Amino acid sequence: MDPHFLEVILRLGSATAVGVVIGINRDLNNKPIGMRTLGLVALGAAVIALASIEMGDMHLHPDALSRVVQGVIQGVMAGVGFIGAGVILRDPQAQRVEGITTAASVWVTAALGIACAFAAWRVVAVGLVIAVVLLVVLAWIEHYSSR
Repeated sequence: MDPHFLEVILRLGSATAVGVVIGINRDLNNKPIGMRTLGLVALGAAVIALASIEMGDMHLHPDALSRVVQGVIQGVMAGVGFIGAGVILRDPQAQRVEGITTAASVWVTAALGIACAFAAWRVVAVGLVIAVVLLVVLAWIEHYSSR
């Protein structure tokens, strides 16, 4: 099998796995977005990012590649914000807003998907660990400190 094709599988597969890992937390907490959705968000972000850097001989033109990468990142991250906005619920009577952490999870998942597409493996590893700590450990601390 072509080594380049294996690299594509690794990048897209890892992006999907990152989304699934973050989604497990959302599923376990009965949130509206879970493993499948966040797996798809990360995969979609990675597909767009990877496709943009795979275009023809783009790598031979660093200035053009830089502009394309910047545009892709801006577009994906802004677009994903709309998905996240769909899970934010405001209850003016109770003066409470819910879903912000889930919305942030969507946004971070897309960012990690882009990092997978760019094969920024250290960034992916550290980002995923920090995201899981924020979602699991800090949720546990919040829960027990509010008692």
